Order: sequence, then structure tokens, then C-alpha cells
Amino acid sequence: MLEIILFTGLLLLVQLTLPSTLALISGAADLNHLAGPRDEPIDMSVTGARAKRAAGNLLESLPVFLTLAVLSIMMNAQTMELAAIWLGLRVAYLVVYLTGTNHVRTLVWFASVICLIMMGLELV
Repeated sequence: MLEIILFTGLLLLVQLTLPSTLALISGAADLNHLAGPRDEPIDMSVTGARAKRAAGNLLESLPVFLTLAVLSIMMNAQTMELAAIWLGLRVAYLVVYLTGTNHVRTLVWFASVICLIMMGLELV
């Protein structure tokens, strides 16, 4: 389970830096802006804005996942497979969000929530 938690942290790092990286690549921001206080908002591309919203969505579900993962370790619950599926779904969510695949994105999100529910049920 520890590996899944660490890979989740890596996914979080990628998702938190992706909007700025895309803004830098597209020329919407330069290194001076990114290294500064960012008082002025930048005009993000559609993909950059999607990346930012996808990161926000991950931040909303991350506390639940981490709580369930740590409890699984403490209680020796067998949730590693569900956690791995959840992580894979979160990676898929990012990809389908960036590509604008609306209905698939919702299905992938829903499946990731089902994984969290199943992880929780394993702890009861």
C-alpha cells in the first residue's frame, strides 16, 4: 500500500505543476511570472484550465483516499488492489479531462468513487 500512496503523491505533484507547465509551454506565462508572486492571473489555454480543474478534483478526493489507505495499513485490510485501481482511474481521469471527453470523464470519476466506497466497506 505504501507504494500506491507514494505514486499518488507523484500524481499529485504532476497535476499541481501541469497547469503552470502548460502555461509556460504555450507562452501564456514566463519563468519570471511563475517564480514571482503571481499577482496577475494568466490567460490559460483550455487544456491548462482543464488541468487546473482536474488537480482541484484530485485534491477533493485525496483526503478520503489517504485516510482509507492509512486505515487499511493499520487494520491490515486487503484494499491494495482497490487502491491501485483507484490510482489508475485517477490517471485515466486526468487524461480524459485534458482531452475533453465529457461522458467518459464522468464515468471514470464515478468508478473512482466506487473504489473509495469499496475500500471503506473493507474496513468495516
